[in-house]
Amino acid sequence: MSRVAKAPVNIPSGVECVVNGRDLTVKGKGGELAFRLPQGVDVEVADGVARAQATGRQPNMAMAGTVRATVANMVRGVTEGFERKLQLEGVGYRAQAQGNKVNLSLGLSHPVVYEMPQGVSVETPSATEIVLKGADKQVVGQAAAEIRAWRPPEPYKGKGIRYADERIIRKDAKKK
Repeated sequence: MSRVAKAPVNIPSGVECVVNGRDLTVKGKGGELAFRLPQGVDVEVADGVARAQATGRQPNMAMAGTVRATVANMVRGVTEGFERKLQLEGVGYRAQAQGNKVNLSLGLSHPVVYEMPQGVSVETPSATEIVLKGADKQVVGQAAAEIRAWRPPEPYKGKGIRYADERIIRKDAKKK
């Protein structure tokens, strides 16, 4: 069995975790998240602890670890939430949050307006920083990746949109 799946997920007070057939729902102060369990994996919730168990063969055992990690992320999401920071590097690169949209000026011939998905909020503490927050780790990460895809960092000058913890390996310019 997966070593990850053997570890139980502690459910803190104030968080409700319910399994109804193949549907798993986690509710907390940060919102409500739902997940459909794959075939061959069951989740048992008892005494403030959730455990993922595989039924049957090897692929199910591997999937049990994935389900356990997903349940742990759901519990963390409804209690603390997830945050992803982006930095804009380059002359004239700016971002401005307006409600659930972010306006990006990225040196293109037109401004880029990106609308946030459901459950993700956006802040711009400065003109070159974007902070995405939400309860669902996958949705927050996907929104950050889609914003970054407009101008990924380039290796020569380092211009572009990068994650705050990302390190860009710089290349030397071509020598004569």
